[in-house]
Amino acid sequence: MTARLTDDYRNDLLKRLKNSKFALGYLNECLKDPNEGVFLLALRDVAEAHGGFKKLAAKSKLNREHLFRILSRKGNPRLNTLRNLATAFGWNLALVAKHKVSQLRRAA
Repeated sequence: MTARLTDDYRNDLLKRLKNSKFALGYLNECLKDPNEGVFLLALRDVAEAHGGFKKLAAKSKLNREHLFRILSRKGNPRLNTLRNLATAFGWNLALVAKHKVSQLRRAA
């Protein structure tokens, strides 16, 4: 019974991750976790939902085996790799302020 629930959850998650807005929200929430592996596995889920590693490798111009390794719990992608992946999904990487007033402005 537990395996069935897990499969149902996974299938539902992958279905929802096909929606770009949902996928971005999911990834942003996973970025909040102090364990970097959580984000990498979430990115892997998004990759699977959008056609898998073969398709993502072609769109991002990255090696499929390399993608598989860097999107593991212990993966360590370079910034350039993350940029390539974001571009393949039609996204940009950006930093946003935590608060309405930037902490850097207050310090000045």
